[in-house]
Amino acid sequence: MRVIVNRRTFLCRLALGTLAVPLATEAQQTGATRRIGYISSAPSAPLTDSWWQAFVAGLRERGWVEGENIVIERRYADPRKDAAFAVAQELVRARVDVIVVSSTLTALATKQATTTVPVVMTVPSDPVATGLVSSLARPGGNITGLSFVGTELAGKQVELLREAVPGLTRLAVLANPTNASHSPRTQEIAEVARALKLQSDVQEAKTSAELPEAFARMARRRPGAVIVLADPLFVREASHLVRLAAEQRLPVMYGLREIVEAGGLMAYGANFADLFRRAATYVDKILRGAHPADLPVEQASKFEFVINLKTAKALGLTIPQSLLLRADHVIQ
Repeated sequence: MRVIVNRRTFLCRLALGTLAVPLATEAQQTGATRRIGYISSAPSAPLTDSWWQAFVAGLRERGWVEGENIVIERRYADPRKDAAFAVAQELVRARVDVIVVSSTLTALATKQATTTVPVVMTVPSDPVATGLVSSLARPGGNITGLSFVGTELAGKQVELLREAVPGLTRLAVLANPTNASHSPRTQEIAEVARALKLQSDVQEAKTSAELPEAFARMARRRPGAVIVLADPLFVREASHLVRLAAEQRLPVMYGLREIVEAGGLMAYGANFADLFRRAATYVDKILRGAHPADLPVEQASKFEFVINLKTAKALGLTIPQSLLLRADHVIQ
């Protein structure tokens, strides 16, 4: 948007010290509409809709209301880089003012699609390791936002599983080979497992059709527990994962509390709704004139440990009282 200021207005503003009013603030005052692109890596469902609602609520708290002073171009991209790239290109052509991305994959695809449109990340696990930003303190390009520090969380997940499962000696990890953040996370898990004298191996699945065989391979190797890494495919297939884990009688640690509420055993991870709400702060700053390169990437600050006792009972697992006392939520 281009704002033309005549000489009289310029002099009045100069006298009143208001010439530096951010462009987006003036746009709000004049009724102009800003455009936000939003790319989801999972189709509309109660879980992903709750994150969307948290983002929209965060915008509203900062004075941006859909249908009044903003338009949000919401898109779903199948969890493949080419599909995400096509959606990102579509939003760039639509001349949005900022693009919000909901995964590492969509962030990488959008980075490839544009170097000029500001991009706000919500939940990539390690944006430096995956090449999204130069550093957390100085992103350096057109991308900034949030990170849920997945590699550090992975180590904590191993430690919690070791306490929950008596005599644990072998651990399996379910990863998606197309997710750029999974390699450093599986390495972190392997290092922590070795330090705790646990064996670990990785099973991969990149489509929903590959999930049953991945769980069957895990079961054949008889792990005492499993960690499912956070991934758009695994979010989309959450109920499928819970069912497969129950069929194979495998104690599974997830990264999202919502999967435990749906029947999973345990979860430890960042509160994604909080991250999506905080992403609205970045969008607000960018619409008011800030540059992404000047906005440091923030790490998750709100974490949750959730245990489902009903699922534990079905697995014949007794969760230690010490672990229950440390949980943020215990589902009976």
